[in-house]
Amino acid sequence: MVSKTDDIPASVPNCNVNTVDLVGETPDRKETSKGPHKDPCGHSVDTAVMNGGGAHDLSEEESKQDGAGDTDGGEDSNEQEVIVIQDTGFTVKIQAPGTEPFDLQVSPQEMVQEIHQVLMDREDTCHRTCFSLQLDGNVLDNFAELKSIEGLQEGSLLKVVEEPYTVREARIHVRHIRDLLKGLDPSDAYNGVDCNSLSFLSVFTDGDLGDSGKRKKKGSELEQIDCTPPEHILPGSKERPLLPLQPQNKDWKVIMTPMQCLKVLTMSGWNPPPGNRKMHGDLMYLYMVTVEERHISITASTRGFYLNQSTTYTFNPKPANPSFLSHSLVELLSQISPAFKKNFTALQKKRVQRHPFERIATPFQVYSWTAPQVDHTMDCVRAEDAYTSRLGYEEHIPGQTRDWNEELQTTRELARKNLPERLLRERAIFKVHSDFAAAATRGSVAVIDGNVMAINPGEETRMQMFIWNNIFFSLGFDVRDHYRELGGDAAAHAAPTNDLNGVRAYGAVDVEGLYTLGTVVVDYRGYRVTAQSIIPGILEREQEQSVIYGSIDFGKTVVSHGKYLELLERTSRPLKVQRHNVLNEKDESMELCSSVECKGIIGNDGRHYILDLLRTFPPDLNFLPVEGEELSPESVRQGFPRQHRHRLACLRQELIEAFVEHRYLLFMKMAALQLMQQKANKERKLATLTENSSPGAAVPALPSTETPDGSAESSETSTETLTDANSDAAQTETTSTSDAPQAAATETTTTEAAPKTEPMTETDSSATTTTNASQATPIEVNVVPMVTTNGPLVPFATAIQNGECESPLEDPKSREVVLNACKAVGSISNTSFDIRFNPDIFSPGVRFPEDSADDIQKQKQLLKDAGAFLVSCQIPSLVKDCLDHSALPMDGATLTEALHQRGINVRYLGNVLALVDKTPAKAQLEHFYRIGISELITRCAKHIFKTYLQGVELSALSAAVSHFLNCFLSSFDAVAHLPADELVSRRKNRKRRNRVPGGGDNTAWASLTPSELWKNIVSEAQSYYHFTLHCENADQVVEKYGLQKITLLREISIKAGIQILIKEYNFDSRHKPAFTEEDILNIFPVVKHVNPKASDAFHFFQSGQAKVQQGYLKEGCELINEALNLFNNVYGAMHVEICACLRLLARLNYIMGDHHEALSNQQKAVLMSERVLGVEHPNTIQEYMHLALYCFANGQLSTALKLLYRARYLMLMVCGEDHPEMALLDSNIGLVLHGVMEYDLSLRFLENALAINSKYHGPRSLKVALSHHLVARVYESKAEFRSALQQEKEGYTIYKNQVGEAHEKTKESSEYLKYLTQQAVALQRTMNEIYKNGSNASIMPLKFTAPSMASVLEQLNIINGIIFIPLSQKDLENLKAEVQRRQQLQESGKSVEDLTVDSPLELEDKIPMDVNVD
Repeated sequence: MVSKTDDIPASVPNCNVNTVDLVGETPDRKETSKGPHKDPCGHSVDTAVMNGGGAHDLSEEESKQDGAGDTDGGEDSNEQEVIVIQDTGFTVKIQAPGTEPFDLQVSPQEMVQEIHQVLMDREDTCHRTCFSLQLDGNVLDNFAELKSIEGLQEGSLLKVVEEPYTVREARIHVRHIRDLLKGLDPSDAYNGVDCNSLSFLSVFTDGDLGDSGKRKKKGSELEQIDCTPPEHILPGSKERPLLPLQPQNKDWKVIMTPMQCLKVLTMSGWNPPPGNRKMHGDLMYLYMVTVEERHISITASTRGFYLNQSTTYTFNPKPANPSFLSHSLVELLSQISPAFKKNFTALQKKRVQRHPFERIATPFQVYSWTAPQVDHTMDCVRAEDAYTSRLGYEEHIPGQTRDWNEELQTTRELARKNLPERLLRERAIFKVHSDFAAAATRGSVAVIDGNVMAINPGEETRMQMFIWNNIFFSLGFDVRDHYRELGGDAAAHAAPTNDLNGVRAYGAVDVEGLYTLGTVVVDYRGYRVTAQSIIPGILEREQEQSVIYGSIDFGKTVVSHGKYLELLERTSRPLKVQRHNVLNEKDESMELCSSVECKGIIGNDGRHYILDLLRTFPPDLNFLPVEGEELSPESVRQGFPRQHRHRLACLRQELIEAFVEHRYLLFMKMAALQLMQQKANKERKLATLTENSSPGAAVPALPSTETPDGSAESSETSTETLTDANSDAAQTETTSTSDAPQAAATETTTTEAAPKTEPMTETDSSATTTTNASQATPIEVNVVPMVTTNGPLVPFATAIQNGECESPLEDPKSREVVLNACKAVGSISNTSFDIRFNPDIFSPGVRFPEDSADDIQKQKQLLKDAGAFLVSCQIPSLVKDCLDHSALPMDGATLTEALHQRGINVRYLGNVLALVDKTPAKAQLEHFYRIGISELITRCAKHIFKTYLQGVELSALSAAVSHFLNCFLSSFDAVAHLPADELVSRRKNRKRRNRVPGGGDNTAWASLTPSELWKNIVSEAQSYYHFTLHCENADQVVEKYGLQKITLLREISIKAGIQILIKEYNFDSRHKPAFTEEDILNIFPVVKHVNPKASDAFHFFQSGQAKVQQGYLKEGCELINEALNLFNNVYGAMHVEICACLRLLARLNYIMGDHHEALSNQQKAVLMSERVLGVEHPNTIQEYMHLALYCFANGQLSTALKLLYRARYLMLMVCGEDHPEMALLDSNIGLVLHGVMEYDLSLRFLENALAINSKYHGPRSLKVALSHHLVARVYESKAEFRSALQQEKEGYTIYKNQVGEAHEKTKESSEYLKYLTQQAVALQRTMNEIYKNGSNASIMPLKFTAPSMASVLEQLNIINGIIFIPLSQKDLENLKAEVQRRQQLQESGKSVEDLTVDSPLELEDKIPMDVNVD
């Protein structure tokens, strides 16, 4: 099934869906047409089909959810639930006034409202907003599904009938016309509003790639390609210009001048209409200035728009003569202004031609750190929005302000028994979350800018709290010494992000009946704001009465509650939280299943809320010195424990998962070893068994338990884990199911052995232990079959599968084995592996009952072990991954991500860098070290900038920010330019001193000097990261660590939310500062929020990836297409995960030979990456490289080069030239240039790639051998055979030493050497001939080979990790026959499932491979 994301129009960039819509919508439908459809959420509409069992090709009519036998199935896999998700689509005719009737393809599940949206986006009907659709004279209800309308069938004629306006409809109309006029205007993207963001791909591809193949056939004629890159892109260039970051888009120039349709469109000062005019049907008045400088006044009346006789100063609402009464504003203006008519038509043509992904709104706002100077235009809608608390289209919602809490909780309560229900639920959750994040961000900015009244206005500013738009805002300061013992303001600043991580974790476990608050953390202008939804009734009560679980004073008084314990017990296994007792103020023991600060409050709506989740995860003892506690030697060796700013340092969830998985491996190993020893002792008794399999047989299998390397990626879960679709976290945390043979093996062992097991001991053993140690599962899969052969072990293995380990044999010894293993790994149960943490250990003020002393001791040890695991395993493993290039961070964000994936907090950055410094292979980690240092410096600068900004008043903000940047980056010894007060005239200069009413010394920021700032950065690095920087100013940093100032500027701007003017900055001038206040354009909020996930889609995506890794490309492709449909269903058209999906699909299309489809999918991936992650995000750079490869394969050479140059420019900007990834990029560029016969240029890039590869992969690596070969080929083309021979010899030597003489690579190389030698000899002969005989020499024609495109493409594939395996003719014929057979079977209605049984022909999927070289 092909995803139809192309067809999603972006007609309503900011529509908000109300709850009514959400309930009425069906998420599962598929367009049968290419007609652009869109449901009210702006989501693409694609089928949702469930096929956990493997690849069904679904015909359009019957997409079934086939729950039987799928592990992903319904609640119970035995019930076969078949849900017909969709009926066939049909075509209707639409007749709009003034246009020819046209056909529109619709599907029965759609609502009438969606046809409205399509019409509002179509070029010829886009100017209408107030109309109804009528069938045989009956008006259709907007919220009705098409299938419920009588008489609507194939070929029905729907008439568009203009309806009378109301004030609301007139406003919507004006707003819509404004949106159409701004259709191409990038200013919203620069200003970061309405979820607009930038995209520059079309500048490099000249429009849509799909057509350009047909349109421009000149790709093959090499002469026309200009290949010379700009100077700054060439290897070795030192200049890093900023302007090319945002190349000028042709369309944008167009708006500014010739395509202007109107000069001014704004509300008139005569609004609202007086009573007598209201009774004539006047709704509101507009004022406009046309391009021809004609000033007009327009009345919006119930019948439409007409000219009236008012002027700026006299009110005369009578219609002018002629009045040009028109139902739409566009029709009216087209009659009055010829320029409007001409330009509006042209503008709409352009708007409709843009790729939908350039227009659709992103789910969360993306901000750009650079922008050009955009002219500020008059815009009535923007002006109106700025002063209302409504968000965009919210006036669609009855009841005005939204009750966020109700929306967030109601969406969680939606049913989730089967796939369509889950999709609807996840889509609703995602939509409300993104709306909430937008509203919370807007509110936080308003709070800091002083536009919201506090609810406690009498208190000092830092203690104030605010409510706006049903959201509660508080500032990140220590109010009333709440955090005094934990580190004061530093703790108050860290608590919101910890709390957000807690909300994320509980949200992911998704226990029915337990509710968390919507939470967004915003950093803006140096302040941290926490925005939360409001628990109903909380504001009317005192906190003391409402908290029925937990503690409001960090453990002095504690209460507990049965219902909360029951709910939290269900989260304790996935979150690894141990149930424990603490003492309250009366020394009574209280049972808790969370940290004491976690408060339980029952709202007036009867829901059980938990809040203050800042200690969901256990404390990090490496940063929490405790009197009299000794850490483990690994930690002590590295200088821990260290004093931290606050006492809220927690371990990350990823670390807990990794640690538990690590312990699980230990547990399995110990148990297996002990059982084997026992078995050896019992040889005599078990003689019969021994004949079948000796203990030795099992030994070799053991190591497989340790190294789940390959299988971990394609983790198959045991079938058990997912039977219950919602078992704790099975949805979110386990990885996908799979049909791999091993999984089948496990299934059988489980079932056969099941009857023998004793009843389960654990209360919730249904959720297998491994449910959340997702990667642990493959290990079971390996261990169990191995164990089966050895008698007594079977049940033990099975028991592990079932989450309890009591041995069914009456054999105390094996029980003892399990007991010993449990003790050794610190399991809380003696009969099964179960590690959980007590989050209250070492919390100041928390006391534990005497009887749990042993337990507490165990818990303390476990925490020390986890801390040691972080420093002794996780950090070294990160460094190792960077050495073997499986982790390749490019900038601060990707570095942070790499740390977090392994559970390493950023506060360990100093340690990571220190370890890199000590590594023998330090030279091969230089890129990583450089990024780490730059991240460390910019984070320290951000900490200082935060407090610096708090002391700046608003009128001096741009001056203060530019001064800070000068001190941070400029070589000029910055002196602050105090902004001359714009408002004070020269003559009154004497009075100027007291210009700030009531303000003290508000210019403290101006006294900062570069040397002082860098001193502070150095001391911050020492105190926070325990890392010693050796530098006193920016220039020394650049010199010593090889950083680039432009990179530092990008990092600090992104982290601190600064937007600067895009121009060339001279950082190194000693005579004037680099930045002036005019260069600071804006300060943006930096927002952290929860990202709700599409769990089903994600499972499909992972199964698809697993299939591809096993070489089943076709099945993988189908699963990933399916995942794409589901992602679109949940997230709408734009999302990071959809981007990953498209990239993988494009790669599969490419490998399977469908280059055109690959190009189309990759183009979407690039656009989406630019829009969702940012134009210069490392992922975007990678997407550009992939797209260039597919362009080349499609014969679009000049486009491929432009894209590669763009990628190289971005990469230089983000991390500089010295980075392993640059070698790949340069090899790509060199090969393409070789292909277009630009040999000298090609050599520059290829030799640079060779140098970088030798540096980072070591001179003996196969990558280096390949680089030598590529360089040799270019020399050959230049007929410089001696150089070519020299290069190829180097390559040959590496191959010979690394893979041996017999390897085909070595043979190929030696063949090529022979060929080069012959050529060299031939050339020499010819030259000698010329010297001897002069001009009349008989010259042999020499073979100078221009490389064929095929050979260049082959090399490109190799360096990009794609290898095609050649097939014989016979294979191909078999393949064709098999494909035809499958198609016939499919047409006859059998699913592909059935045939895999008849003939397991696996050949078909294994043709090409996706391998990384090296």
